[in-house]
Amino acid sequence: MNRSHPQPPIALTIAGSDSGGGAGIQADLHTFAAHGVHGTSVLTAVTAQNTRGVTAAEPVATALVRAQLDAVLGDFPVAAVKTGMLGGAELLALVAEYGQADRLPNLVVDPVMVTTTGDPLYEGDPAAYLSGLGPLATVLTPNLVEARQLLGREIDTVDDMREAARALATYGPRAVLVKGGHLDRDGDAAVDVLWCDGQMLDLAAPRVPTRNDHGTGCTLASAIAARLALGHPLPQAVAGAKVYVTEALKAAADWRLGTGRGPLHHHHGRKSAAI
Repeated sequence: MNRSHPQPPIALTIAGSDSGGGAGIQADLHTFAAHGVHGTSVLTAVTAQNTRGVTAAEPVATALVRAQLDAVLGDFPVAAVKTGMLGGAELLALVAEYGQADRLPNLVVDPVMVTTTGDPLYEGDPAAYLSGLGPLATVLTPNLVEARQLLGREIDTVDDMREAARALATYGPRAVLVKGGHLDRDGDAAVDVLWCDGQMLDLAAPRVPTRNDHGTGCTLASAIAARLALGHPLPQAVAGAKVYVTEALKAAADWRLGTGRGPLHHHHGRKSAAI
């Protein structure tokens, strides 16, 4: 007997490719699928990378990025969008153009500027993120390195993170999530700070001892987008995404998929459909 299945909501990721499969477009699509959301994608760059770092990167031509955006947005009822690696000011301005035309709903902006291993992924003035995408973002999700670059100030404590969230919120996003995973790595908890609709919340989770944290930021941002596509209220979408990432870190803690920083287990808790 045939049984109808509910139609999934649709999310879009605008980001670069990670040939190692741990971050970027690949992590985003894994995360969308794990949430039961259909993932669409616009590729902004091709990178040669693995668990040890990035060895080469080439941007996708702006005209082709535009064509991808038109192809996806002209056919699919996209419910949420996540941006990752944009590479430079030209692609950032292109994404802002579509956002200003109200074509990028529930926009989650991950201001990707540098990899966990220290490889630069953005050329241009970091302030362009704030002026170009800040007013359009539903959520802005910088880590500590990115928040420091965006604001030009040191951020060394949770209080500093709160002040940074307030400062970033003045540029127009509805919510700002300053991620504290790189703060106090010897501590028992990983604390993120969320400013949302004028309220400040601390989101804490037990720190997971693992080297497999490649793509954590991509995964968190795409999990927020997936939950927004599913209709979750914004604070719950962010909090739930953090729980999802924590469990994904735990599930992959003992993996050895490469010789460096490995990926998360995006599909933790799901039974395989393979026969």
